[in-house]
This record gives sequence, C-alpha cells and structure tokens, in this order.
Amino acid sequence: MRSDHRVFVTGIGLISPLGLDSQTTWAGITQGASGIDYITAFDTEGFDTTFAAEVKGFDAENYLDRKQARRMDRFAQLAAAAAQEACREAQLGPETIDPYRVGVIIGSGIGGIITLSQQFEVLSERGPKRVSPFLIPMMLADMASAQVSMVTGSMGANYCLVSSCSSGADALGQGWSMIRRGQEDVVLAGGSEAPIYPIAVAGFNALRALSRFNEDPQRASRPFDVNRDGFVMGEGAAVLVLESLESLQRRNVAPLAELRGYGATSDAHHLTEPGPTGESAAKAMKLALQEAGIDPTELDYLNAHGTSTPLNDRQETKAIKLALGEDAYRVPISSTKSMTGHLLGAGGALEAAFCVLAIKNGIIPPTINLTDADPDCDLDYTPSSPRTQRVDVAMSNSFGFGGHNSVLVFTKPDHLD
Repeated sequence: MRSDHRVFVTGIGLISPLGLDSQTTWAGITQGASGIDYITAFDTEGFDTTFAAEVKGFDAENYLDRKQARRMDRFAQLAAAAAQEACREAQLGPETIDPYRVGVIIGSGIGGIITLSQQFEVLSERGPKRVSPFLIPMMLADMASAQVSMVTGSMGANYCLVSSCSSGADALGQGWSMIRRGQEDVVLAGGSEAPIYPIAVAGFNALRALSRFNEDPQRASRPFDVNRDGFVMGEGAAVLVLESLESLQRRNVAPLAELRGYGATSDAHHLTEPGPTGESAAKAMKLALQEAGIDPTELDYLNAHGTSTPLNDRQETKAIKLALGEDAYRVPISSTKSMTGHLLGAGGALEAAFCVLAIKNGIIPPTINLTDADPDCDLDYTPSSPRTQRVDVAMSNSFGFGGHNSVLVFTKPDHLD
C-alpha cells in the first residue's frame, strides 16, 4: 500500500577517487577530472591491469579514534567518514531527532575483502593461532552499516544490502521505502567499497572485465566509445541522508532534492552478462518513472551505469531507448564512471549523489574519453565537457552482476506543503 510520506535528501557525504568530501568530488566531476592512475596499494607486477581509481590521501584517524580505526576494514572506514559528512550537512545529531527513528542501510558488493585476504595470508604463513580475533567483525559486509550506526548514534533498523553493483542504489531504494511506510523518519543510506587488493583485481581480470589500457590509465574508462575494453575498478563511499517531509520541517532543514521513484527488476539471464534485449533494465526505468509520477518528456538528465564494458554500454543504450522512446535522443546522459571508475557496490550511491548535485547546481556532468562513439551507442552522452542547464528531474541507473537492475528518480524539492 502506498504511503503519503514524501522522502527528501538533506545531506550528502562522499569519499571518492576525486576527493575526500562532496564539494571536492563534485568540483572534479564538473571539471572533467580523472581519478584513475596506476595502483599504489600493492605491487602490480604480473597483473594484466595495473591501474585503478584509488582514494588518495585518506587517513581514517582524521575521522575516527586510533583504536576504532584499526578495528575496521577500509570499506567501513570510508563509510564512517562519508556518513559523518552527510550528517553534518543535514544538521543531524542525537539531539535533533529520536535515534530509534534513524535507520542505516549501507550496501557493499564485496565487504571486507582486504581484511579477509590479509588474514588468509596470516593463516598460510603463520598458522591458525595467529589469525586476528577481529577478522570476522572486520570482514563482514554489514560492518559498514554497523560502524555508521555507532559513529552517528543511529539506533533504528541497521543492515547491509548486497546486490553486486546495484547495492548502493538498492540501499537508497529500501531506505526510501522504509520512510514512505512510516518505519523511519531518517535513513542514512548508500554504499561503500574498498576492493583494490590483489585477489579482487586478479579475479576481475580472470573474468576479462577490467580494462587493460595500461599505457594511459586516465583514458582507460571510455564509456560508449568504440574502443572501450572494460571497466576500471574504483573505491570509495557515498552516504545520503534520506528524510521524511515531516521530519525535515520539524528540524527546519532545507532539502537538496526529493527521491521520487525507485524501480528494480532482474534479467534472470546470466551471472555476469546483461540481458540481450535490454527489456528488463528498461522495465526498471519505467517502474521508477511510474512510481515518481514522471513522464519521460519531463526527464532532464540521466546518469548511466555506463561501465565502459563492450556489452553493458550497448545493452544499456537499448534499454534507455525502450524505456524513454523518442525522448532517449533528447535527454542528456553521462557516465561519471569515466572519471571515478566503477565503485562496485558503492557506485549506485555515488551516482545518485551526482544526480542530486546536478539538480542543486544546474550542471550536467560530462562523459570524458568519449572521442569515437560506438555506432550502437548513438544517444547524447555529453562528451568531454559539462553543460550548464537547469535540471528538475534526474535518473540514476545501476546494473549488477546477477542481473540486478536498480533505478532511482530524483526531482527538485518544490512544493513542500
């Protein structure tokens, strides 16, 4: 049953390959900057791919006390830092709201893979008695949401959502649903991922999913370009404060955007390949627009999943055409993964934040490195340079291994009565 509770975004926190806060990250996005470079986290000798989109200059002890930081995997540290920024922007604290009415949903596709991998090495080299007692509470995928809950004092529902590369988007969708049905007043929702470690890079290389354009890493992520050869792995976290209209009015807080629609479907087709027709992804887009009460003619911007893999970009183009009809050729589209890389389970939340910032600032982000468009990808992908343009309605697409399709629709926060 539909609820009357409207859901707004009142805060954004970002830790990304382009910066350690939302302002710096957005500045990089609108300048067409690349956060991709050669990997510094480990020695890449022998790897087919030697680059990634790393978060640079992050020190967990700038956000957490030393003991607390040492007991978190990097993905949880990133989430805790992003959540703190989001809460500051939303002016959200224990004194402003009932903590039992504040939920936390942080998606992650991989969770604490760094800790798990390191402790496998300890087990192999030093034996079972030397494995850390913190292995389990650091590697579990729900520990980002648990740590965010503890850092912010949020005592409502608290869990992790795992749906591969759709995880962050689905976390926002589920947070939206919880507020709409009156379960929570506020939900800290988003995603976090720290996968840049030998086993993850080797695994995605084995799938032949990663770009191997080692000669020029900053040009390696080339969504919709005819020469694209795979995605670029990234790390980071994005947390959005979702809040009911009644709550933000009680707290006298101005919203950044309204989350109006969420649609999710499954391809039911293949473990890693998107559906061949694009129909199920298109259905998710149609469901999100329908839930939002938005017609395709009203859409001003679409942040594409746009991974830079040969299959995804072609199939997403098909899906957009099926969902939007003739408006597919009118709507400005961009893949910000060309700049940030693919943050896996955090990607959908990061790109949702970019939709909110596009609405707030009236700027369409570019797709960089798009110099020779694939003939099968013939829509307006905003190549090279951003555009200054009013954005009232924005859509974010997220598609994941396993056939997950998740779509969010945001609008300008008008008519708050």
